[in-house]
Amino acid sequence: MHRSKTREVKVGNLTLGGNNKVYIQSMTNTKTHDVDATVNQINSLTELGCEIVRVAVLNRRDAKALGEIKKKITIPLVADIHFDYNLALEAIRQGVDKIRLNPGNIKSKEKVKLIVDAAKEKNIPIRIGVNSGSMMDNLPATPENMVKTAKFHVDILEDLGFYDIVLSLKATDLETMIEAYRLASKTFPYPLHIGVTEAGTAFSGTVKSAIGIGIILSEGIGSTIRVSLTDKPELEIKAAKEILKNLKLISNVPTLISCPTCGRLEYDMFSIVKKIDQYLETVKKDIKVAVMGCIVNGPGEAKDADIGVAGRKNEAVIFKKGEIVMKVKDSEVYDILVKMIDEFEA
Repeated sequence: MHRSKTREVKVGNLTLGGNNKVYIQSMTNTKTHDVDATVNQINSLTELGCEIVRVAVLNRRDAKALGEIKKKITIPLVADIHFDYNLALEAIRQGVDKIRLNPGNIKSKEKVKLIVDAAKEKNIPIRIGVNSGSMMDNLPATPENMVKTAKFHVDILEDLGFYDIVLSLKATDLETMIEAYRLASKTFPYPLHIGVTEAGTAFSGTVKSAIGIGIILSEGIGSTIRVSLTDKPELEIKAAKEILKNLKLISNVPTLISCPTCGRLEYDMFSIVKKIDQYLETVKKDIKVAVMGCIVNGPGEAKDADIGVAGRKNEAVIFKKGEIVMKVKDSEVYDILVKMIDEFEA
């Protein structure tokens, strides 16, 4: 897929923009000053595939905890800061890899310059985050006004000679979000952080995010994504990986195929597919696994699967690339599939 090239921006050991990959990120929902809880959540997210993580910095106690958090994690750390320039300066002193900050919310240009100078010294970028719910001068949240708001903040940084900028223009309305990112990609040379704000709960938010983020990514726009869900952040990573996988923008991620089932179903497919789905979350390889309801269509419909199973009463057939290789008891299916997954080499 063609990717729109932008300015390259370093975030820790990663490079956003240019022709680099699209990175997955999330945000913790712990109290940042609770170092153990925050580190545990970040490491859980990392294990699932999170590549950049953001934490809220509400006060000096949160800011002071960032250095300790940074020591105990392996992915770039982003500090989310609003209004208080002192928190930004402290976060930079603590060694974060990026700041999320709208400079126009800090009324003094001298204070913004202090942040910019500190960010320059440490070679860390600033993400300007425009949301449809917080527009400059209470402007209506149109795509044009979102870009206008972004430009207001960008101009402040550029006037200070700062160009390591990442931009987001998130809206909860899909049409607004999509058009805002399209317009931004034509207006700014900077990497875009893609997302739908206030997307909703795990089910509705995933659907909404997949549509909005998927459309933008399919047009070659975007350098990093966050799926924003009112749920555990671990679910954000799972959803993000599915979006990138289906757009062929990620590798070393397994694919699970399963049929919708019908009256021909005669074995306990539901528990098997659920357990295999959970197991595949721990697998880091390009493998396609099929769990099908019956042998009438199973091997044929899933013939491109590397490994698959289709069942009937009390037994099942295991197949590779559509060819049946063995018959097994239905109670043996899960263990056999796991063993085959572990042994598979692309």
